[in-house]
Amino acid sequence: MTLVAAHIETARTIDAARWPDVAAVPHVPLRAAITRQLFARACAGLPLRVIQAGGRPLGSGGPAEPLMLLRRPADFYHRVGSTGLIGFGESYMAGDWDSPRLTDLLTVFASGVGTLVPPAVQRLRTVAVSRVPPGDDPTMAGARRNIARHYDLSNELFGLFLDPTMTYSAGLFEEKTAGSPASPPAGDPAAGGALASAQRRKIDRLLDLAGVGPGTRLLEIGTGWGELAIRAGQRGALVRTVTISAEQHSLAADRVAAAGLVGRVSVELLDYRELTGQYDAIVSVEMIEAVGAAYWPVFFRTLSRLLAPGGVIGLQAITMPHERMLAARDTHTWILKYIFPGGLIPSLTAIETNAAASALTLTSRLHFGLHYARTLQQWRERFEASATAGELTRLGFDEVFRRMWTLYLAYSEAGFRSGYLDVCQLALTHAEPGGRARRGAPPRPWPAS
Repeated sequence: MTLVAAHIETARTIDAARWPDVAAVPHVPLRAAITRQLFARACAGLPLRVIQAGGRPLGSGGPAEPLMLLRRPADFYHRVGSTGLIGFGESYMAGDWDSPRLTDLLTVFASGVGTLVPPAVQRLRTVAVSRVPPGDDPTMAGARRNIARHYDLSNELFGLFLDPTMTYSAGLFEEKTAGSPASPPAGDPAAGGALASAQRRKIDRLLDLAGVGPGTRLLEIGTGWGELAIRAGQRGALVRTVTISAEQHSLAADRVAAAGLVGRVSVELLDYRELTGQYDAIVSVEMIEAVGAAYWPVFFRTLSRLLAPGGVIGLQAITMPHERMLAARDTHTWILKYIFPGGLIPSLTAIETNAAASALTLTSRLHFGLHYARTLQQWRERFEASATAGELTRLGFDEVFRRMWTLYLAYSEAGFRSGYLDVCQLALTHAEPGGRARRGAPPRPWPAS
């Protein structure tokens, strides 16, 4: 019990002006009582342990299984009873609960996501969950606000945990056998180099998929911090890359200039809906998740309009199962509230359906979700090391922010570990009548580099 006692209670130092819904604990006695019962029932069938201050232990796991420490169980049950998974996340941000193996714990929860809540209670979802705020709708103005809330936090913040390529998407690691790619031990000096290599491998495969080479007129939608545009420019392509993040635009333009590619690579602060022209190839890496379901038809019509005959679109997208996507489509989640407002992770079915409606056909795909789990593990370890070293405090981010981002990175890693989430690279081309891919756009082989 020594470990438990050390984690039962911590002093709250929460800035109520900055984190109003974390500082204030809702009071919903009936919902809290129901949540307490449902949580005990759910944990009883899971390989984990829950130790709660002043209460009986929960879960069916032994000493080797992940441990959840409920420091303030009453607050936890009131928060979760009030706002569901939003309250679950806010409770962690407030320090109501913790875990020495956070990602392992969340992976157990994610693996059992379909059975945690009884079917009768699931049917009440439509009246119990919060709806997405209208202000987060990714219109052209709304999308800029949404993107600024995440990507414009600070280039220095992202530099604390990304590798030197400044690539904020799944890497593609080299692996000798099929299955989960092995991760270097935490703190291994080789880990950073392996991650940079994985990011370049991912980028090069996508460029190969789209047939990018000397003279290719390439459009990139979603610049990030410029690594893909730079590598395409170094291949001899003529690159136009667009973003709506002011911070990313500034640093990407600087990196393009430092690479000596001004005149070959153009970085613009522009919404995809404002684009004109024709391009031999179009690439977009994990940007579709920010588009919003209502705007997926616009996104794919734009891709189809901009793609020259015989051209190829290389799309990297995070995906989730279609039924889960439909269930989450109108729900305001913790991730939407605090991390990625206005977005929705699509299903592969949604991508194919919207693409087909714009006369685009899927010609190849590669799934590599476990590689994203490894990418996130390295980001999380680097983020935690930077926080421990005081770098977050130096940049003006407080303890609630640290816990929020730790949960975000661990939660995302757990999603890919459990298979709840996946990531894939897709090739799309214009379709002939009948839905076949046009000639001149064959799928590229794997491996491509």
